[in-house]
Amino acid sequence: MVKIIDYRTRSNDQGKEFNVLIVQGGVEPIKSRTTGKVYFSTRTASVPSTFDEDTCKQLIGTSFEGKVAKVPCEPYDYTFKETGETVELLFRYEYVNEELDMTEKHLIPEDEVL
Repeated sequence: MVKIIDYRTRSNDQGKEFNVLIVQGGVEPIKSRTTGKVYFSTRTASVPSTFDEDTCKQLIGTSFEGKVAKVPCEPYDYTFKETGETVELLFRYEYVNEELDMTEKHLIPEDEVL
């Protein structure tokens, strides 16, 4: 399950604004590489939407099926706000709904003849 915890307004390459919903997955245990101790965290991701600002506000707190997964991507630099340290990352977090993915895999294209 994921929960909508916030929204943000962003701009595309043409300067057109749109809203993204910020979704958060469930709590998961993670083991620190530095100390070896376990701590709890959650993953968050932003998902583009067609909703206006009022609708986005109303959706905060809504839960639905899916998860936030770690997905490989092209390398990019990320700067931690707290420390100013910059690191290169090879992944991003993305909303995934396995049921929706499974349904799409079983659809027959309209132009395919049976």
